[in-house]
Amino acid sequence: MTGWVVRGIGMCLINVAVRILLGVAVTQWPLHGSQLRWLGMAAVLLAVVVWAGLDGIRDRRKNPDPEYGEDLTMVWLKAAALGGLAAGLITWLVQLIVDFSVGQNSLFFELTSGAAFTILVIFIPATISVFLGRLLAGRDAKKKLAASDAKREKERHDRHLVGAGSASAATIPAQEPQWSGDNSDTEVFRAVDPDAPEPRGNATKHRDNS
Repeated sequence: MTGWVVRGIGMCLINVAVRILLGVAVTQWPLHGSQLRWLGMAAVLLAVVVWAGLDGIRDRRKNPDPEYGEDLTMVWLKAAALGGLAAGLITWLVQLIVDFSVGQNSLFFELTSGAAFTILVIFIPATISVFLGRLLAGRDAKKKLAASDAKREKERHDRHLVGAGSASAATIPAQEPQWSGDNSDTEVFRAVDPDAPEPRGNATKHRDNS
């Protein structure tokens, strides 16, 4: 079943149940009929507001863009029409079978004036509740989106700082060790070349010794 059929049947059953309970209560406490009727009206309105409000919240969470949301206005208009007509018919049948003091109205009245009143009681609060539900869900979505953007911006900033620090460390040239002290020649003995000619003075000295 489609959504408007489910809602129409649900609101029909709620209206019939409230009218039957109201008839029983008025029979038991006839002096409080006015208060009991207002209480029954409040019960129907509460059911409509909660149901339609949840529809608005779910639709906004499913479709953040309002242009792609479901047409809940038509859904609840069809549901109200079905609920009003079905509730009037069932109530008329119930009063023929059992006397619950739900009113001795004709079938024509139940399907015209009675149904029209029930349709208005369902449709107008449902439209307002859908709007409020979407508004509430939209605010929550904006808050979550802002928090998510702030978190991503912080992570991007942290990664930028880490990357800049690594780049700075990579561009520092390695310094060669510097030796302190004088630059004097540290050679102690002269290197000996075996192929070099022997100095003349040494050769003369060797001949004299021999």
